[in-house]
Amino acid sequence: MTIANHTGAVGELGIQARSLTLGYDARSAISADLDLDIEAGSFVAIVGPNACGKSTLLRAIARLIEPRDGQVLLDGRDIASRGSKELAREIGLLAQTAVVPEGMRVGELVARGRYPHRRPFTAWSTTDEAVVRRAMAATDVTDLADRIVDELSGGQRQRVWVALALAQDTRTLLLDEPTTYLDISHQLEILDLFRAINRRQGRTIVAVLHDLNQAARYADRIVAMRDGNIVAQGSPAEVVTTEVIEAVFDLPCHIITDPVSGTPLVVPLMRPEPMLDLD
Repeated sequence: MTIANHTGAVGELGIQARSLTLGYDARSAISADLDLDIEAGSFVAIVGPNACGKSTLLRAIARLIEPRDGQVLLDGRDIASRGSKELAREIGLLAQTAVVPEGMRVGELVARGRYPHRRPFTAWSTTDEAVVRRAMAATDVTDLADRIVDELSGGQRQRVWVALALAQDTRTLLLDEPTTYLDISHQLEILDLFRAINRRQGRTIVAVLHDLNQAARYADRIVAMRDGNIVAQGSPAEVVTTEVIEAVFDLPCHIITDPVSGTPLVVPLMRPEPMLDLD
């Protein structure tokens, strides 16, 4: 895995959500009056049960949905005031679901990540080529360059989408369940990659993760959500506690220390066997 040096955003303002109210229709709000601070150069994991508002919050930060109220600031400036290409040079999003044009090859798809950096009618540059090659090498999809994306396995497609996000070469990466469809080995490889990008390049990583132990191992800070609200946020040691995990997930557990990383490790308690009539 090769990670090129990059001028990071450490020390800048980062992302702030202020009094954010989010929803997809006029009748109900998914989240209301949210406040969130994501320090530039940090690795933040957002966790919580299904349908609690994690992905909606990520989409609002990426300006894919417009807040009903409040604002999202990037380096102190409202993202609503930025042009589309300008914002796409600053924030990249790896979404849960994405549609690939029929017949598109892997190399062509990853190359689309360079769109925000290119001016109209300019030729493909050596810089574009180098960034795309580096992104594909880092995600182990170089050998798939000529394959049709729709013919790949779920895990292969996910790694191609990660390569596209890397090729966009933004200071901030928003990742909505980036380990979906990946086996445990590739999950850890992808998370290792993003941690290397974060630490060596200073890029801000914000990832929605389902695995609490992976969130605790890789993230500097964890944001725990339930029912559209932020229940807790802070370091893994501050958030991954028996009280917070039970409040967020209704999951009785013990917290022990991961013998490898030294981070909190969630051990669920055994539940009573359900009473089932199997006769």
